[in-house]
Amino acid sequence: MSEDLIENKVAASGLITIDLADFSAQVPIVELDIKPWLFRELILQEKSFREQVKAFDWSVFQDKIVAFTCSTDAIIPVWAYMLLGVSVQPYATRFFFGSTQIVEDILFTEAIARVDFEIYRDARVILKGCGDIRIPENAYVAFTAGLLPVVKSIMYGEACSNVPVFKRK
Repeated sequence: MSEDLIENKVAASGLITIDLADFSAQVPIVELDIKPWLFRELILQEKSFREQVKAFDWSVFQDKIVAFTCSTDAIIPVWAYMLLGVSVQPYATRFFFGSTQIVEDILFTEAIARVDFEIYRDARVILKGCGDIRIPENAYVAFTAGLLPVVKSIMYGEACSNVPVFKRK
């Protein structure tokens, strides 16, 4: 009696699936909006701002990445964000100016810049398209740029349903 074996054609295809979520920050990113620290949520008064910075419990940012932002249309002097950085530095892993989304973009770009794309030489690569976390578009573009000189092909999506993006001729 012969047994019919089920062949895993995806595994046999030699495709390499890359999940860009693997390049996401492993530390929580927390946004600090300084709008409430402004007079009428519009004007930075130096003395009051410095008092609020000094009184704030910066330890809430222990082992986190902090994104400094202001959600109002106020004009904030650069030194104010510098002062925030000095204050959070003993606690935070890193700190940035910008929204959480901007910081995520920066961190993805930094992580992808450290990739040795040579390990994908002559490979057929799929950049995974769906997942549990948001992957910024710039991460896909940066990874594609790194892959182009070395791979045979680039696809987007899943092995069972993908969109061809590039094929070396």
